Amino acid sequence: MGQFSAEQALRGAAKARIRASSSVNPLALFFREFLRHPAMIGSIIPSSRRTIEAMLSRVDWSRTKLFVEYGPGVGTFCGTILEHLAADATLLVVDTNPAFIDYLRRKFADTRFVAVHGSAADVNDIIAAHGFEKADYVLSGLPFSTLPSGVGAAIAQATYKVLASSGAFLIYQYSPYVLRFIEPLFDRVERDLEWWNIPPCSLFWAHKDDEAE
Repeated sequence: MGQFSAEQALRGAAKARIRASSSVNPLALFFREFLRHPAMIGSIIPSSRRTIEAMLSRVDWSRTKLFVEYGPGVGTFCGTILEHLAADATLLVVDTNPAFIDYLRRKFADTRFVAVHGSAADVNDIIAAHGFEKADYVLSGLPFSTLPSGVGAAIAQATYKVLASSGAFLIYQYSPYVLRFIEPLFDRVERDLEWWNIPPCSLFWAHKDDEAE
């Protein structure tokens, strides 16, 4: 009695880190960075809960060892992904914005969470540097219609290469512009529309079939 276990100590440390990060208002941070970099952030506000649930509804969590997210922002999807992710799996997020990466590193104390300041186009080198060969799923909300010339195509090609057989590229956008990059590469692309989002959001699931490597 009166003694804390190692597990309790770790939980306490994790809660302390989350409390420390709570001094930063995530909505204010998101809005500020949108004003600074509107071409790199797809919306003025984070995605709705309905969008998150719909986008992740087709993920097979039982076979997921590495889940990658491009442009995580303030971590709108990260908490839900970590809730579903197995104890031995990893969520690796990549963002070009150092303010978001710094915020996320303080917000999520989970040992399965890795935040990298870098470009999605370099995803193959990034996961290799962290000991992985392939990703099972890649999620992106990057606005492909406003990315600099050549960047969208480079990200799509790098993503196809990084995905394991039977992997999928999950994309939420506000226009179908991304189709010009993913349809030539992926074996099949499914799509839907989530109306309960501001603005309504197009959802895409680009699949890499078993035989494709």
